[in-house]
Amino acid sequence: MTRLLADPTLAQCPDFTSVAFNASRALLLSPAIDDAQAAAMLRTIWLATNTALTKQWQRQLDSDAQAVAEQQRLLAEDEAQRLAAQKVQDAPFTEEDRKKNWIHHIPIPDRPRPTRAAKSILFVELYYWTNKGLSDARLAFHTFDDDTMLPAAAADGSTVLTAAGVIADRLLTPLDFSRAVPRFNVSLEQQGWVASRVRILAQFFEGLMPHDYWTSDNQFEQRVLLVYQEEQRRAWHQAISQPAGAWNISILDETEISRCFDRIYHAERVRIDQSFAFFLMNYH
Repeated sequence: MTRLLADPTLAQCPDFTSVAFNASRALLLSPAIDDAQAAAMLRTIWLATNTALTKQWQRQLDSDAQAVAEQQRLLAEDEAQRLAAQKVQDAPFTEEDRKKNWIHHIPIPDRPRPTRAAKSILFVELYYWTNKGLSDARLAFHTFDDDTMLPAAAADGSTVLTAAGVIADRLLTPLDFSRAVPRFNVSLEQQGWVASRVRILAQFFEGLMPHDYWTSDNQFEQRVLLVYQEEQRRAWHQAISQPAGAWNISILDETEISRCFDRIYHAERVRIDQSFAFFLMNYH
């Protein structure tokens, strides 16, 4: 059957009484059929033909839909077979990776941070993903060992080891922080981190951006969030390998943010008072 190229339901029945169809009506005229009857006969023939074409068009649409569905089914079947074969092929490597990098595969429960959490020894500064950090990496390849690690004071007063020349998260500018975060997330994916864990960290960073402190013109308030995220990430990374496990770091702890604010504000006031006292002592 010839394939229809146009939808017959869109066609309009012509006016067979018009001058344009004089010749067609003349072929039907006889002593028993006048001009009006000839026009009616032409209309009846057109409607019958259009009805038949409409049915053919619907069958054609149904056939096309079935063909597309079958093609999609075959493609999905081929893709499923390919993924199954790939899974079998990758199974030994995946299992070996889970054994070597077991800490990357520990599930993270969807819960707030517990009241107490250990300090981090797995934390990596975001500085490495800033423009300056990437530039340093291109200029020279550094191997950090015990001799290149220096003690530094964390925002909470504890002592941590950091590589020489590396800027702590709490001292990054908001611009450097914003540039580093997307690169950091991509790096985690490239290193084979579990997707759920990468997503939790990404949601953690995304949750900081609309916070009132981050959108404030007060640089002090922005610094509070930088300190908060540094402390949270340090604790979160370490907690992953602990018996109690980690928490959903993307759930912001407003109480802890307030504590950070109070602690940093107090430290800043002490610094200002000491500077003023030093000024007065030297002035006299």
